[in-house]
Amino acid sequence: MKISHCKVLSKQYDAAVFIGFPHPNVQKGHNMTQFSQSQRVKALFWLSLFHLVVITSSNYLVQLPISIFGFHTTWGAFSFPFIFLATDLTVRIFGAPLARRIIFAVMLPALFISYVISSLFYMGSWQGVEALTHFNLFVARIAAASFMAYALGQILDVHVFNRLRQNHRWWMAPTASTLFGNVSDTLAFFFIAFWRSPDAFMAAHWMEIALVDYCFKVLISIVFFLPMYGVLLNMLLKRLADKSEISALQAG
Repeated sequence: MKISHCKVLSKQYDAAVFIGFPHPNVQKGHNMTQFSQSQRVKALFWLSLFHLVVITSSNYLVQLPISIFGFHTTWGAFSFPFIFLATDLTVRIFGAPLARRIIFAVMLPALFISYVISSLFYMGSWQGVEALTHFNLFVARIAAASFMAYALGQILDVHVFNRLRQNHRWWMAPTASTLFGNVSDTLAFFFIAFWRSPDAFMAAHWMEIALVDYCFKVLISIVFFLPMYGVLLNMLLKRLADKSEISALQAG
């Protein structure tokens, strides 16, 4: 009976062929797979590592301004949306508590690593190890801004997504959480990092860059990351359903 039930569940996942359309049980917030403590520890480690990589690279890329159709932004606008994709998938599959644990586990290491990397590669150029021997206010403000903005944006993202995850429209939760999470993250980051900055260009254009940066983040998230969220969600849910069936067969 247990095996038959798992096969039916697996077929239901196969039937969810519409891109990003999750199984109703998941929409209602019920996980079909009960994760062991070791699985949660592994998820915490790898997802935290992924967050660190994206934060560190984004803090470096935000020092590199670019102009697109006459609008000023930075390369960081193209890398940071990966954070929201990972967070939303974490909340959907593992739940909000694990997502919050990842945020708090990443904050302090990200602050330190971001300062070190951004100092060594200041303005995109290798400065040598001696760059770490003196304090760089510009880089320190970027690292501190990232620390505050990451915490604010991710906590808001988790809260909004968790409130809307039961909505029958699969795209509602990731879209709303991206809009609210990104606006708080972007405004907090650019204000803390570049208001009256020692970098004359960033000090003069930070509001424009923040607005354009937010628009690009939202555009990239909706056009590319929202469909990617749907595809990855279906792949992960299918894999979890298959694992449940294998476990049931072994138990039987």
